[in-house]
Amino acid sequence: MNLCTRILIVDDDAGIRGLVSSFLEKHGFQVDTAADVPEMRGKLGQNAYALIVLDVMMPGEDGLTALRELQRSSGPPVIMLSAVGTDIDRIVGLEIGAEDYLAKPCNPRELLARIRTVLRRASAPPAAAPPAPGPESSDTLCFAGWRIDLTERVLYDPANAVVSLSDGEFRLLRAFTQHPRRVLQRDQLVDYALGSDSDSYDRAIDVQVSRLRRKLSFGDARADLIRTVRNEGYMFVPAVTRG
Repeated sequence: MNLCTRILIVDDDAGIRGLVSSFLEKHGFQVDTAADVPEMRGKLGQNAYALIVLDVMMPGEDGLTALRELQRSSGPPVIMLSAVGTDIDRIVGLEIGAEDYLAKPCNPRELLARIRTVLRRASAPPAAAPPAPGPESSDTLCFAGWRIDLTERVLYDPANAVVSLSDGEFRLLRAFTQHPRRVLQRDQLVDYALGSDSDSYDRAIDVQVSRLRRKLSFGDARADLIRTVRNEGYMFVPAVTRG
């Protein structure tokens, strides 16, 4: 682990800030803390951070509001902490853009493992999609009026407007368009989209698919291009042709 890796802990509980920062510093990280979202903004203006550990429930602006702001400004990856640990809260945090979500109180060693996983994933080069016969030999693939340029890593909607994709969303769509009309299991999608050595899990793929589905909607059309196959995985429904 790089000894200069700097992490920001944002939590209104001084005890948690002290415990987590002390533990992470013992494992080679540089750690700053903030008690609320305004202080977080101040720290972000002063330093560059590899990752933020962000509490959900804080007085004033909450963590989910801060997470949305970080996503709009392409901020560092975020791991959410929350005393409210229901599935719905986890899914909301992940769908907004958090890389991971832990319920409080959490074991500091588990948080350390999650931090290392997120940092490793963030620094890993994009995984190459496995070769397969079909349309992927072309630089541009077309489906249902959409186009994806694999070289430029750009998606165009049916009106020829560019649709912004995160790196994970692009790799997931690339995997789908290179394996159309086939059921892809979640572990296959992890391998195709994130690499076979990834520590990602099924829930992360489900969240990525949910985000991608929203971006693949157009106008009043709500046709689901990605079909969920119960107990199996996902299938990319439209035919794919070379551009």
